Amino acid sequence: MFHKLATLAIALTLAVPGLLFAATPVNINQADAKTLAKSLDGIGASRAQAIVAWRDAHGPFKKADDLKHVKGIGKATIERNRSAILLADTAAGNDAAAKPEPQHAKSADAE
Repeated sequence: MFHKLATLAIALTLAVPGLLFAATPVNINQADAKTLAKSLDGIGASRAQAIVAWRDAHGPFKKADDLKHVKGIGKATIERNRSAILLADTAAGNDAAAKPEPQHAKSADAE
């Protein structure tokens, strides 16, 4: 029984650091290579530079899946980082700044 508990404790101890190194949200249309490499899981310096080079040559990414066009980045890497890939800046997670105000809200204020 003790050996099973010890094995479980060791396995959990080894697994936790992998969970701590989750990707950090980053705007792939504005970040430099160093920031991309630091923020995205599985993206090193050379792949980060390839992202920047592709963006410079083809313009901004329109969706996260467009990263598949960058050599060395596959579906698994995109999926692993999907929640951290940003395409536009948001003010502290507030998307209202990026979206236009609905027309009905303006007319309600006018009455």
